[in-house]
Amino acid sequence: MDRIEHSVIDSLLQALQSRGYVTIGPTARNGAIVCDEIHSASDLPIGITDEQSPATYRLKSGNNHLSFGYVLSPVSWKRFLVPPVLTLFKAVKTSDGFRITNETSAPDTPPQPRKLAFIGVRPCDLQALTLLDKVFLGDRYTDPYYKAQREQLFLIVVNCTKAGGTCFCGSMGTGPTAKAGYDIALTEMDRKEGAFFLIDSGSEKGAEVMRELDRRKAAPEEILAADEASVRTRASMGRTLETDHLKEILADNPEHPRWDVVAGRCLTCANCTMVCPTCFCSTVEDVTDLTGKNVERVRKWDSCFTMDFSYIHGGSVRATPKSRYRQWVTHKLSSWVDQYGDFGCVGCGRCITWCPVGIDITEEACAIRENHQTVLPHP
Repeated sequence: MDRIEHSVIDSLLQALQSRGYVTIGPTARNGAIVCDEIHSASDLPIGITDEQSPATYRLKSGNNHLSFGYVLSPVSWKRFLVPPVLTLFKAVKTSDGFRITNETSAPDTPPQPRKLAFIGVRPCDLQALTLLDKVFLGDRYTDPYYKAQREQLFLIVVNCTKAGGTCFCGSMGTGPTAKAGYDIALTEMDRKEGAFFLIDSGSEKGAEVMRELDRRKAAPEEILAADEASVRTRASMGRTLETDHLKEILADNPEHPRWDVVAGRCLTCANCTMVCPTCFCSTVEDVTDLTGKNVERVRKWDSCFTMDFSYIHGGSVRATPKSRYRQWVTHKLSSWVDQYGDFGCVGCGRCITWCPVGIDITEEACAIRENHQTVLPHP
């Protein structure tokens, strides 16, 4: 593990840009941290931190030396791999049918992806990308659009040295420190003598970029300080989620009275699914212009909280807030395990922060666990 100074971040961005990468990172805009194209270290949210709690998010002044002093952006990296709106193909009406007019976006030929470098991926969001890989790159069905963009990614993770008000990644085993899956890992350290980064590579691509940077070997006490910061961050999380037997408990209690309690608060606004870094539901629409001669097939994000999502002939399968909230939670924390071998929740806490009424998924799961109606065998 090496040490770099704050000024070296510009060199890191330049090294990526010289390789053809579009550098995407956090920046402050309109009262929030958003992920967008950045060109230099000055675009980072320097000296800005965030305050998050149920139904509350605001930015405020933090340590003027830190570039990553915030905890988590409301915008997940998912939007660059699974765009909110994606045109699958366009076609024009001919005398004998329709002809696809943009062959590069035909269903079997995904559009040419950009080389993207993600700077500032938090460990929980890194795990979210791993989960999305299972969804879109599974051995039975592969999404060509996702695959093409995923293969062009360069990932720089930033380990967390403080917890947010709604974080519970420690419970899910997804943070606050990344273990694998990145090209470069940074840990921003705030010491009396000034802030600096510890840097490590996780791939040959990452090691190649690091060789161009001005760095020195990290001192043992610097590495120890980073380890201690990780321990403190894990211990300071204000909520936990007990995962033992959670899959079975939720599956066995579809009529638990707690579902009615939370349904009385839930607005079914779908905020939780929109900010969730692992939700992947979508719908496909065919749209024509006023002449009826031009058509587009478009894929859009959708949510299991909408009435239309489960609509079939005769009506919606999940017509009540109870059924829709139950569907979301039991998928994340139960049936997802059957599908992909892991929980669909990474403990980022975004759903808690951005729920208008502050519904807390850890609180709901705990309430059902405490009064579950099935006696589970010991493992």
